Amino acid sequence: MKTEIIPIVEEMAGPPWSAQPWLGGATLSVLAELNEQCLSLLVEEAAAQNPASAQPLLRDLGQLWPKLDAKALKRAAACPYLLMDTGFADPQRWLWAQGQQVLERERGPTVPFFTVPRAAVLMRTVLTYGWHLAQNRQSAARLLLGMSPQCVNLVRACTLIQVGELAGRHPAWLQPRWPQHVRIWREFLSAALTGEGRSLQEARLRGLQILAADARAGAGGSWRE
Repeated sequence: MKTEIIPIVEEMAGPPWSAQPWLGGATLSVLAELNEQCLSLLVEEAAAQNPASAQPLLRDLGQLWPKLDAKALKRAAACPYLLMDTGFADPQRWLWAQGQQVLERERGPTVPFFTVPRAAVLMRTVLTYGWHLAQNRQSAARLLLGMSPQCVNLVRACTLIQVGELAGRHPAWLQPRWPQHVRIWREFLSAALTGEGRSLQEARLRGLQILAADARAGAGGSWRE
């Protein structure tokens, strides 16, 4: 049986995603602003890390990150999903965080992807944004954040104070989406740099198609090549 997110994603894979009125202009505007912050953080992190020890996403795209000027950042930011992830598709992580599961080890990443100080602020912003959508725009939370239905309920059950505490305790949860899929990121960033509309739209649509495929497979929010 298809999950509810599949027809939503398939609908958005047709006309331009910005033309979908049910999302709301304010929701999309905030998403674009947040994505721009995510991308600028990646640029800052790429500049700060030693190329020999950097994450593959930063090291292998080392020639692209410095080229992302303000215009390219805005083009890349205008896509129909958040470019960062904090485990919104992982209900076990949220069950563990709320003390509903007793495990020896922490759920989710334990080694931070980001080392620059600004990452802590963005982590809090991303979690707060996800909490807000889970409270008020559940369909948008599932599409834009890849939030699973169970996670919508779990995040909704948190208080704003609890969300802030999670941001402080688990900085390693903040990760770029699909950090191991360098080729997909290369195509996406290259299209944003050139500003070629068709290539950029294809990159966005590919993301939507993969979201739909993952929903069918029950795999949450991971990209597959």
